[in-house]
Amino acid sequence: MLSQSFARSLCLFAIFAARPVASADETLPTPRSIILATGQEQAAQPMILAARRYAAFWNTGEARYAEAALAQNFVDRTLPSGRQQGIKGVLEASKNFRAAIPDLRAEIEELLVVSDRAVLRYIFTGHFTGTFKDLKGDGRAISFRAVDIYRVQNGQISDNWHLEDNLSLMEQLGVVKP
Repeated sequence: MLSQSFARSLCLFAIFAARPVASADETLPTPRSIILATGQEQAAQPMILAARRYAAFWNTGEARYAEAALAQNFVDRTLPSGRQQGIKGVLEASKNFRAAIPDLRAEIEELLVVSDRAVLRYIFTGHFTGTFKDLKGDGRAISFRAVDIYRVQNGQISDNWHLEDNLSLMEQLGVVKP
């Protein structure tokens, strides 16, 4: 007898195999794990696609992924001090990250979809080879985690609540002592 978890995995595999979730010109990160509410497999597909497109944006810095993932009226509900609201703020944040960590990668460790929400556990990795404020990178490895909660409407992220492990990031960049 198949376990419920295994059966659910087969169902997810069947959904992904039967239906394209991205256009041919998109290379999107694949979550290590996807958890869906029972009966929400089909309805979750636009949320999964939006989350994967947004992760692709953080992987590449390419505005086209952010523009595809984020609604025109996108609101950052945990807007960092000094960051512009909306898509423009997100694009600037990526530019600043990439100035310090040009090879920044965002991996989705887990994606949980319930109703109109997607909750993601990310791990960001790369190497500090650029500059951050007055610091020049020395090539050291960078790895920090984040959790994002997205509200997805009409296939795009309309709201984002996020929390990054900024202390670990600042320690690794050498901004603060461990």
